[in-house]
Order: sequence, then structure tokens, then C-alpha cells
Amino acid sequence: MHFMVVLALLSVAQRPAGARVAGRITILEKRNKPSPDLGSAVIYLEGAGPAGTPATLDITINDKVYRPRVIVAPVGSTVRFPNTDPFDHNVFSATEPNQFDLGLYGRGGAKSHTFAHPGLVRVYCNVHPRMAAYVVLTPNRYYAQPGVDGSFAIENVPAGQYRLHVWHERIAAEIVKDVTVGAAGVADLQVALDARGYKWRAHKNKDGQEYQTNAGYERY
Repeated sequence: MHFMVVLALLSVAQRPAGARVAGRITILEKRNKPSPDLGSAVIYLEGAGPAGTPATLDITINDKVYRPRVIVAPVGSTVRFPNTDPFDHNVFSATEPNQFDLGLYGRGGAKSHTFAHPGLVRVYCNVHPRMAAYVVLTPNRYYAQPGVDGSFAIENVPAGQYRLHVWHERIAAEIVKDVTVGAAGVADLQVALDARGYKWRAHKNKDGQEYQTNAGYERY
């Protein structure tokens, strides 16, 4: 009996780990300026694979800013929104089918939402029109955010055919490209994003109306 258990453990230990998919993103900027937010990109692989383990993450409200501005997590994850400002905020999203409204709450409050569907979710504040955060929910565990230099790596990816998705808030459309992952993985994926045409656009409040404040210059 003990011999059979040892054999089973050895069999599990000797299963080959998945491959590493790595590379770097760059962003073309107006007047060739350096990119200040390469780490805010999201990279994930679409294809067969196990679902990711849902997590609980925080996006903290501080000085009328969501911190961090961008997070990525498996579908089913929960995001908390602690408010550390000395005034009220109303966290909401109109992104279907992940729309939600946490209502108005003040300093020390922390409300949360669990995301049941994959995809990009745009999160705003109904009081302050310049506040924005982005939650990317993935169908599996093969995702990453790059470092400040744009380099990224996704570990333990089984061999197969995938579609690589690269998203950044200043890019007009998500980049999607086919990727073949072999036993040796992929070591030098290069993805160039173009943000030269980016322009901030105002969004509507949770009622689909224009904000009553003036271009973000609120009294609090």
C-alpha cells in the first residue's frame, strides 16, 4: 500500500511543468516621449486551460484616485474599494454584464463586488468624473502585468495554440495575436502599442447623464 502511494507521488512530481511565455511591450508616444505607465498593461492568453482561482483584491480610494488604477484577476474574483478620503465616494460601473453600484460611502468604509463574467470592467465614481479604474477578468490563470520596463512573463503554460491579448487604457483597440506555445515556451514576444492618438474622453455618470461638476474641479 505504501509502495503504491510512493509511485503515485512520483508520477505527479515527474509531470512536466508548463512552459514560460515571455516578452516585452512598448508604447509609441507623441513626440517619442517615454511611456510612464507600461506596467498598467494587461496580457493574457485565450485558450484551453484551467480556470484561475478567484481572489480578493483591493483598489483603494486615496486623494480622489483609485490605487492601483488597473488590476487583473480570474473571473469570480472579488474587489474591495476602501475609501480613505475625508469625503464620500460612489463607486460604480455601467459595463455590462458586470455592472454594479456600491452607493455613497465615506471615510473608513470599504464595499466590494464579485465579478461573475470575464472581460474588461470600467469603474468610475459618481461624484468625481476624473476617477477611473479598470478591472480585467480572465477566464483562466494565464495572465500578467508587465514591469515598469514593459517586460512580462506568464508561467506554466501548457503547450498548445493560444490567442495573446494585450490591453492598455490608452490604446484604441486591444491587440490580439495567435501564439503557438511549444515545450520550450516563447521567450521573445514583442508587442508594440500605439498611443499617439490617445485623448481622454469624458464618461457619463451612473444615470447616463453628464456630471454636474465642472471638468473635475470639485469642491471636495
